Amino acid sequence: MTVPICRFAVLSDPHVTTPETFRYYPHRLHRLEYSIPVLEAVLERLSSYEIDFLLIPGDLTQHGEPANHTWLSKRLNRLPFPCYVIPGNHDIPPDPGAIAPAEFPEYYRQQGYRHTDRLYYAQEILPGVGLIGLNSNQFDDQGELTGRIDPEQWQWLEQVLQDCSWRHTLVMVHHNVCEHIPNQSQSVLGRRYLLENRQGLRQLLRRYGIRVAFTGHLHVQDIAEEDGFFDVTTGSLAAYPHAYRLVTWYERAMHITTERVTAIPEAPHLLADARAWMERRSPQFMAHLLTHPPLNLPPEQAQELAPRLAHFWPDIAWGDAYFEFPDLPSPVREFFEACSDRPPGDNDAVLPLP
Repeated sequence: MTVPICRFAVLSDPHVTTPETFRYYPHRLHRLEYSIPVLEAVLERLSSYEIDFLLIPGDLTQHGEPANHTWLSKRLNRLPFPCYVIPGNHDIPPDPGAIAPAEFPEYYRQQGYRHTDRLYYAQEILPGVGLIGLNSNQFDDQGELTGRIDPEQWQWLEQVLQDCSWRHTLVMVHHNVCEHIPNQSQSVLGRRYLLENRQGLRQLLRRYGIRVAFTGHLHVQDIAEEDGFFDVTTGSLAAYPHAYRLVTWYERAMHITTERVTAIPEAPHLLADARAWMERRSPQFMAHLLTHPPLNLPPEQAQELAPRLAHFWPDIAWGDAYFEFPDLPSPVREFFEACSDRPPGDNDAVLPLP
């Protein structure tokens, strides 16, 4: 029997929100009031598994609040296995109530930042196994977010890849490096989840034999492939379907499975309630999508169609979705049916690694 290189778990975008930092957002699709109980349920499960480490690719907190970073860092320090994190846009926003970017490594010294004050790092985490954690969050003077690996970090990354002696390397970055929805880069709403220089990053990583990156940000379960490179994005743990991943990494393949939190004491019907919550709140999001490129529908038509698409985003979030909309007008029907899943599977998959 082939011995695996390692076994690990991935959870993403937990948006940790302590009671004192909770704020009600009328249009949010995730359930911040359950962020901590759901995370606790997952960490308790993982503590009973034989895994080598846990990855969390960003949006650790809801809005970078010091109390939330403090709670999470202390909780991760108590895990019986190593955990590695990177910042998401919610962790270091240019907001008066959030921590400064320079403070982030101080909170997570035991989660990847032991030897650096930068927002990115590279280290050997098991014998012969290295992890590169990147920072893709760039904010302009107006506080607008762009997903990009900046020039200084890019130069550092090239040097790391040239110098590292690991046989196997994992990469973690918050923004997506492959499109997870058809023509995502052409959509005003979709492109903000993509790394701007993703093609160059894929080419650079492939040059050094790296074929997989673990991402978050989009809040969906999806595995996408472009140019022989896989982007494994994991949905928000604080939102439907409250999913996380288990990965067994072999020399020539990664075996990926999905588990979900279906109930917690505070919400015995968590999964069903979370789907209903998302379906109720989706129409406004769908109307926004319909009125922007590439569809550009008039607002009146978008408002009429949006309720008929209430299940679309929950299905995308679950992964492995297949869509048929025979009653929708063209080109709306073609647009949404094209979002049906493409290989490999989103929740359970075997990724070939030549």
